[in-house]
This record gives sequence, structure tokens and C-alpha cells, in this order.
Amino acid sequence: MTHPPSPEPSVAVELERLRGTMAEGFARVDGSLALLVQRGEQTDRALDDLDTRVEALERARWPLPSITAIVAVISLSLTAWQLLH
Repeated sequence: MTHPPSPEPSVAVELERLRGTMAEGFARVDGSLALLVQRGEQTDRALDDLDTRVEALERARWPLPSITAIVAVISLSLTAWQLLH
């Protein structure tokens, strides 16, 4: 009687292939996560830059309502002065 070949070497080979596939998959996922982290950091920097620019625009804009009010008062005064004289 002949004995069938033991399945252990083929199981070990399949486990090694599975291990390699898993390692490759983890490396790919790790690379994708690193890319997402990098993009997130770039987005954070862009948002910080945008926030800084908006704050600068808001600070530069504050005199506009005051100037408008002064011009309105002056024009009203001139109109009233012309009507009275």
C-alpha cells in the first residue's frame, strides 16, 4: 500500500502565499493612508492660508462703512447749505 502524500507542504506553501498577499495588501493600504494624511495636511495648510487672507481683507474693509457715513453726512450738509442760501 502506498501512502498519499502529506498535505502539510502544500498548506505551508498556501499559507506563505496568503502571508505575502496580506503583506502586499497592507503595504498598499498603508501607502494609501499616507497619501490621505498628506492631502489632509495640505488641505489644513490651505485653509489656514485662506483664513489668514480673509482676516486681512476684513481688517482692510473696516473703514469703508465709516467713510460712507462721512461722505453721506457731508453731502447732506452741502445740500442743506445750498437749499438755505
